[in-house]
Amino acid sequence: MAFLFPVAAAVWQFEGGALAGNDSLYLWIALATGVVGLLAAFLFARSVLRRDTGTPEMQRISNAIREGAEAFMKRQYGTIALIAVGLAVVLFIGYRLSPFTAPFANKVVISFLIGAACSALAGQTGMWVSIRANIRTAAAARTSMGEALKIALHGGAVTGLVVVGLSLIGVGLLFLAFGGLQNPQQVPYQLVGFGFGASLVALFAQLGGGIYTKAADVGADLVGKVEAGIPEDDPRNPAVIADLVGDNVGDCAGRGADIFESTAAENVGAMILGAALYPVFGLKGILFPLVVQAINLIASIVGVSIVHSGEDEDPMHALDKGYYVTTMLALAGFAVAIYFMLGARWWLLGSGICGIVTSFLFVRITEYYTETRFKPVQSIAQASLTGPATNIIQGLAVGMETPALPVIVISAALLLSYYFGIRGLADVTTISSYAKGIYGTAIATMGMLSSAAYILAMDTFGPITDNAGGIIEMSDQPHSVRTKTDKLDAAGNTTKALTKGYAIGSASLAAFLLFSAYLATIHDIVHQRVTAAGGTLPEGWTFSNVNLASVPVFVGALLGAMLTYLFSSMAIKAVGRAAQTVIQDVHEQFRDNPGIMEGTSKPDYGRCVRIVTGAALKEMVLPGILAVAMPLTVGLIFRHFGEEFYPGALHNWPMINGMPVNLSGAEAVAALLMVGTISGILLAMLMNNGGGAWDNAKKFIETGAHGGKRSEAHKAAVVGDTVGDPFKDTAGPSLHVLIKLLATVTLVLAPLFL
Repeated sequence: MAFLFPVAAAVWQFEGGALAGNDSLYLWIALATGVVGLLAAFLFARSVLRRDTGTPEMQRISNAIREGAEAFMKRQYGTIALIAVGLAVVLFIGYRLSPFTAPFANKVVISFLIGAACSALAGQTGMWVSIRANIRTAAAARTSMGEALKIALHGGAVTGLVVVGLSLIGVGLLFLAFGGLQNPQQVPYQLVGFGFGASLVALFAQLGGGIYTKAADVGADLVGKVEAGIPEDDPRNPAVIADLVGDNVGDCAGRGADIFESTAAENVGAMILGAALYPVFGLKGILFPLVVQAINLIASIVGVSIVHSGEDEDPMHALDKGYYVTTMLALAGFAVAIYFMLGARWWLLGSGICGIVTSFLFVRITEYYTETRFKPVQSIAQASLTGPATNIIQGLAVGMETPALPVIVISAALLLSYYFGIRGLADVTTISSYAKGIYGTAIATMGMLSSAAYILAMDTFGPITDNAGGIIEMSDQPHSVRTKTDKLDAAGNTTKALTKGYAIGSASLAAFLLFSAYLATIHDIVHQRVTAAGGTLPEGWTFSNVNLASVPVFVGALLGAMLTYLFSSMAIKAVGRAAQTVIQDVHEQFRDNPGIMEGTSKPDYGRCVRIVTGAALKEMVLPGILAVAMPLTVGLIFRHFGEEFYPGALHNWPMINGMPVNLSGAEAVAALLMVGTISGILLAMLMNNGGGAWDNAKKFIETGAHGGKRSEAHKAAVVGDTVGDPFKDTAGPSLHVLIKLLATVTLVLAPLFL
């Protein structure tokens, strides 16, 4: 239903002969490719669902996981829907209050609701397949590890292709529906609601799923491994099904919503910047991001299709081959798009290469800090020999070290892509050097996201193989089968860690792109209002300099930094409180039913699933509301601060009826957005990589190092892993979404800050 309005409008425009020349062909190519992506996802899903579903006992376990995941998702998205409808009403009222924004109220609200619906649909579709691919992966592993790998990756590819395909189709159809072919310079600003809707759903999906998965995981580990001394995924653990459910709702649905938000926000932000270059590229500059996403889909389909593995081959080698093929195809497609759409300005291709190289380096840096074969993880394992305290000290130190290299990479990418943007548009004299450079950074962001569908397929591969290993363990399959699923699970743990690095890297570039789009939006709003009052903007004035010497700006920056820490604290506390309810239930079941540990009776898995579901949904609301309310509150309060708060005389300032335009609210929000983004990026890197290093230090010991399983070092490592769990799977990934949500919120609400 969400698509009926844009589809009808698109058909009307087409029949009315409103197409803007041959350039509109690129939009139809992008939309057609989006449909091809969804068709490929359907074919991958059908190939997975045709596979064998194993023994009745395996099916019983799989059904319990599926029912628990579907019940949680139904309740979670019901809660998100209520919040989204409430925000849509607030948006509508806020836009209708001003005569400048009232004409856009309907379009912003419609795009907001469609963005939210597409994000929810993408998450639901991907998880629907993943919770059915797990049993088929487990069944295939009984005879062939290569076939099991293919099933798991094809199941993950459904999520990747649906996420990118729906993002592409949603933005493209809204662009058509809102008259983008007739008024291409203004319509991109009306699409910001789509990014906001995607961000809202992504935040709650990632936050709720993260709280669920880590509350169940912490509860299962502390009582099962540490207290009872039973293995991971042991069927005697009442929390084991909840733990396996959590892998899907956190790592699959949550990450899918995260990447959907990145692609949607990148598309909208880059189209806004492309609108500023309309005199140079025309419609092609605005449609360029959509074509790049179309290339992403085709390259990822090919990359997934060629992956195959031998029985004795490391699964990561096969997955890496697919990634390299996808990246090379994306690069070739990027070059073709630059040639046909941007006038063969090869310096701009250099900007895209910056993004692609940044993607590769982020994956490799994350690998260094989270893989067992490298020094950081081994140092944490070594520290476990002297107890949990030294394990935590070393793990925290490693986590604090991890942002250094990624920050250098991001800085180099932004500087180089900015420079390449200036060089690529050196012959253009009608726009500023700043606008040229910023468009270069936008192309770098497109480059980094040009393999997003394949990366997301690798990420969803992780929970599918994790679940498959749990099903094999709980159904008491032969040790040789468990050995195969352990290899796949190890590869899945690696892909999950690597995609977190990719996600924060893409969030970093996307956030800068969206910050630039926010500045451009404020400039456009001021221009419209000054013109409507019969005035003109001062020559050379742009809203691109935010003065840190201004007290409102400095306070806004402080509030932005504070927000990331307060949000993280609330997320981690939520995991702790929810985990306590799980631990209490497991203790009660062990106490009330001694036959569980003896293996003569089965635990009540469903009771634990229901408890953690209720706790996670309750705990996700307050941090999510904080993220939306903070920029709105700052903007509405600080807009009332007058010119006495400016540090100097208002030279070269836009005026309306002789009075300077009050930009205090817009500037304070810009400071909140920029510093909140910087703080959030650094904190997310610490949490993602630190938590991943703690996790793999435990796994390194479980391979036999430092005494192996059940040794004192292993117990200390389990404690460290438990501390890292809410870091790497709740607060860290939620920060990815938070920094993009801040940007999309400010874009949508920008008219209210003036």
